[in-house]
Amino acid sequence: MQPSLRSRYRNLAESLLIGAVGGYTLDAAGFPAGWLAGSMLFCALAALLGRPIYVPLKLARTFFIILGISIGGVVTPETVKGMATWPFSLFMVSVAMVAVTIGTVSYLTRVHGWNTITAIFAGIPGGLSQVMALAAEQENCDVRGVAIVQTLRVIILAVGVPALLSVLGIAGPARLPAGAVSIADAPLQFALLVASCFAAALGLFRVGFPGGLIFGPMVLSAVLHGAGFVKVTMPFWIAATAMVGLGTVSGARFTGTPFRLMLGYLGAGAGAFAVAMVIAGVIAAGVTAVVSLPLADLIVAYAPGSVDAMMILALALHLDPVFVGAHHLTRVFVVSLGLPVLSHYFGRPRKQRVPPPPTGEGLDD
Repeated sequence: MQPSLRSRYRNLAESLLIGAVGGYTLDAAGFPAGWLAGSMLFCALAALLGRPIYVPLKLARTFFIILGISIGGVVTPETVKGMATWPFSLFMVSVAMVAVTIGTVSYLTRVHGWNTITAIFAGIPGGLSQVMALAAEQENCDVRGVAIVQTLRVIILAVGVPALLSVLGIAGPARLPAGAVSIADAPLQFALLVASCFAAALGLFRVGFPGGLIFGPMVLSAVLHGAGFVKVTMPFWIAATAMVGLGTVSGARFTGTPFRLMLGYLGAGAGAFAVAMVIAGVIAAGVTAVVSLPLADLIVAYAPGSVDAMMILALALHLDPVFVGAHHLTRVFVVSLGLPVLSHYFGRPRKQRVPPPPTGEGLDD
């Protein structure tokens, strides 16, 4: 085995071990969604301390597909009840994202003195891959600052939302639901489920569908389980392993980031996060006053975090993953449509394109 390849395997094993220790620690402590939050937190800290946290892109994509299957597996025919109340909430999540962007940009420009285009890319809630690609093409954009603030938002939300729900008394130690039928009882059914969901994921990914690697298998798995065609679900240990993988991928974004540089952006990132959460929380509270929807579902649906992480939180916290997924898909589309327009009107294109700094592989929100 070549030295470079051996080194990558060693880094991968170390990264997943750190993530697994973090996930197990928080889960054993009774922290809601501990497998995801713990692995994300431990790997981020390890990366800031200089450890080379690394997950290959293909493996990261496999984790997303597995989690999509797991999320869809909790759907039942009863899940579709109450969908009549969704249109208003979906419209309001679009309003919330516009308000969050305006509030965060105003905060970063007025309090921290950032220029407008950097504040826009750092403050817009989601679409990290698209954000980094467009930010790298701007002459007057602090790309590193954008990457750090966006990544801080994802990690703080993944750890903070379960803690908030626990404090409010609407979420306790979470456990993934066990399937009614085991793989040993229906191996062919399980094989067909996995094969079809992988095909759906790769198909949507190839056509450029936002979050296709997780939405494709989630929707297909939800249809198969909701219609009663499939009863076997992803075993807990596989789903938990995928959560650890996703947390490790998130933590890898801090690889190569000097700790002092991180501290310099910490105030801006924490402040921007606080502004975003206050605005989104006020609008979500207004929605609950108009339509009857569970508060915990709305908190996760309106939280401006990673699509992957928020949907997995819905799964781990026993919320409605279809409801949460629909809202975050709406958010992704709003962000995807708005980013090029904002970039055109507020930015100055670089004469020669340069790639963005490394922020970790595979996680798209």
